[in-house]
Amino acid sequence: MEADGRLPCGSFLRIAVTVPFCFHTEAELITAKLRSNEAHYVHIRKPGITEEEIEQLLTEIPEELHSRLCLHDGFSLARKYNVGGVHLNHRNSTPPDKWTGRISRSCHSIDDVKSCEGFNYVTLSPVYPSLSKPGYTGSLDLKKIKAYLSGPHSVPVVALGGITEDRINALRNMGFDGAAMLGDAWRHRFSAQQFCLQFITNPVSIDDAITQAKEALAGGCRWIQLRWKDAPIARLTEAACHIAIICHAAGAIFLLDDHVELVGQTDADGVHLGKNDMPLNKARRLLGPDKIIGATANTTEDIMAAAQAGADYIGYGPFRFTTTKKNLSPVLGLDGYRKAALFRKEHNLRLPLVAIGGITRDDIAEIIEAGADGIALSGSIVNAKKPAEATAEIMNIINNINTENT
Repeated sequence: MEADGRLPCGSFLRIAVTVPFCFHTEAELITAKLRSNEAHYVHIRKPGITEEEIEQLLTEIPEELHSRLCLHDGFSLARKYNVGGVHLNHRNSTPPDKWTGRISRSCHSIDDVKSCEGFNYVTLSPVYPSLSKPGYTGSLDLKKIKAYLSGPHSVPVVALGGITEDRINALRNMGFDGAAMLGDAWRHRFSAQQFCLQFITNPVSIDDAITQAKEALAGGCRWIQLRWKDAPIARLTEAACHIAIICHAAGAIFLLDDHVELVGQTDADGVHLGKNDMPLNKARRLLGPDKIIGATANTTEDIMAAAQAGADYIGYGPFRFTTTKKNLSPVLGLDGYRKAALFRKEHNLRLPLVAIGGITRDDIAEIIEAGADGIALSGSIVNAKKPAEATAEIMNIINNINTENT
């Protein structure tokens, strides 16, 4: 990256596009994204907010990074804050008068692209099925796009729509000059190894909660959810602060059950929401896109609703009756996971699914074979004579299954 925010010749352009709503850590995330060079440019796209709110965001981003910003709205602020680019769309179809900065534009067909000679770059979408709008696939012919991009084209073309990190190489091979990511650009990334076994606490005291988490971590689990129903908030907060420290030291994910309001003050990585907890879209606006939000689901309709609301994963269950739930939804059994796997495939949902509810070690192989990406356990670990050893044995079962399936 050059000092003025320009790209070296021949670079594959990486763009992060903001979420449409505002949240309190956004300027911090944008700053980190640019300073780490994870993104060459950040597009500020917020069609539903006021110009005053866009201006407030700009004032919170260091001035030396403004050349690497691009406005989709609030063009009158571009010169005032020395913003590097503007992006044309149906809301703002012309650049500011006598504009000399970068100009980009949204395109939805090859013909659109061909009409944009002279632009710094264009975005072409949707290349893949939308992550934020499940079911929205568009009508682009990727074979024709690859044929067009393989030849000389007068304007750089940036892929947009359903873009995730694991698709970057495919986009390069297709001939795209760059990629723009929306929600996935800001999402808290977790690995399949972390996700595969999730331990859910069931404590009676602060010390009990901490001990349960330590035992699971000692056994190799790298995903801890603090679930302590009806605990006084002060005790829950104290336990969460301790568990967050030991989880992060172990490279593990730490989530709270339900308590969205405690995520920030306890340094949790996110929250798991039951069907009767805070609505997921409200939690997302409060926490921002970089916190993990899991959603409990009992039907394929629930899965789709959670995907549309921005869930990072699904807790799907119950597999069978469990005493840890007061209000139990209908049990799913293995057939429920098979149907969910087929549903996700049919609707191009990349949302990972963890099986929950009354699962024992003897169920693990069949549940994973039925299509679950992970297993959530509580009693099988808490009630074991040696919880750390029980956890290690369960991790070994899961790892052996995954090795056989690769």
